[in-house]
Amino acid sequence: MAPSIRLSPAARSLFDEPLAIAVQGLGPRQQVTLRTSLRDETGELFQASAHYQAGDDGELDLARCPALPGGTFSGLEPMGLLWALQPQKPFWRLVKRDVQSPFLLQLEVFDGHGERPGRLLAQAQHERAFLRDGVRRVPVRDGRIRATLFLPPGSGPFPGIIDLYGTGGGLPEYRACLLANHGFAVLALAFYSYEDLPKGMKEFHLEYFEEAVNYMLQHTQVKGPGIGLLGHSKGGDLCVSMASFLKGITATALINGSVANVGAVLHYKDITIPPLGVNRKRIKVTKSGIADIIDALNNPLEGPDQQSFIPLEKAECCFLFIVGQDDHNWKSEFFAVEGSKRLQAHGKEKPEIVCYPGAGHYIEPPFFPMCAASMHLLFGKPVMWGGEPKAHCEAQIDAWQQIQAFFHKHLTGKPSGTSSKL
Repeated sequence: MAPSIRLSPAARSLFDEPLAIAVQGLGPRQQVTLRTSLRDETGELFQASAHYQAGDDGELDLARCPALPGGTFSGLEPMGLLWALQPQKPFWRLVKRDVQSPFLLQLEVFDGHGERPGRLLAQAQHERAFLRDGVRRVPVRDGRIRATLFLPPGSGPFPGIIDLYGTGGGLPEYRACLLANHGFAVLALAFYSYEDLPKGMKEFHLEYFEEAVNYMLQHTQVKGPGIGLLGHSKGGDLCVSMASFLKGITATALINGSVANVGAVLHYKDITIPPLGVNRKRIKVTKSGIADIIDALNNPLEGPDQQSFIPLEKAECCFLFIVGQDDHNWKSEFFAVEGSKRLQAHGKEKPEIVCYPGAGHYIEPPFFPMCAASMHLLFGKPVMWGGEPKAHCEAQIDAWQQIQAFFHKHLTGKPSGTSSKL
């Protein structure tokens, strides 16, 4: 019997779902190298490889067989061939631009553990999809709003969430649509560098975000009386500002966000919040030319920079802080702790803070490979994001459950039955 790759699900799975990988038909205790390849929509190649030894029966099940040293990862890692994918181009991050098409994953099995791949023994293809069957993708051009709404299958109404990314701009949809697969109505909201929105990050007006909140609150498919906010990085402090000044927000989840306004002036009616000061002299550059910007921002508790601290004590919602303790973009844990102190000092409920040792800045949905360093639009050079790949991957799986459980609890009143695995 010729070697073959057995996958479950066989042909197609959702990107945030586990994929079971096994090889059958090998010789007893045969040494093989497994390799995965994936090209993003710009054609850039990501690859991972691992060394394995088949069992006495010629079977190799990644859920039971540990990877041997010498590959991209080692140890018992059933999903290692996905989370350990590495870009062949330096400082390149895996993102999904068109959520309506899947990523195509190539799997190959080679004979032996040599420096160069041995004879090709088996190969397979698998689609990693982003949209579950029946999820509707609705482009939104309503007033000034530039967004995409994802609605789960069924008649609704569904708990509603606005999803904001960071300084990359544009309209990333992949996290919003993956969340909609789990029963939420999610609005992926662009706020700059998209269509007719401002090109640069100089100033933001909260009235724009208020339009988006009102759009969701009035939508027949969105279950009231309030909605949730989910923000990463710069999107996180925008969510804190929205929760502090706008009505109709019940729950706010931040992934490595800031409680100070960062990067751009923020306006709302007659209120102006300046951005937190930056001292570029505090940026360290490694021998390989990568900037470590963790110390670049000023302390929002000192001097004039206190004006940048967002008055989150005004918020009428519950907060969840997801913190990567190896975040090198900025001091996410410090921001979460100071936000918590501020809320409690004003008699507000203590927020949930979930910290992940070994996790970096880009905590994405499960099984996105960790991005250790990439170009930063504001600094114009590659910066390190932090993180250790295995710990980061485990954090992404757990954080995804924590975020869903948080929104289920506060937007529907029903727990989703998930518990922390870390």
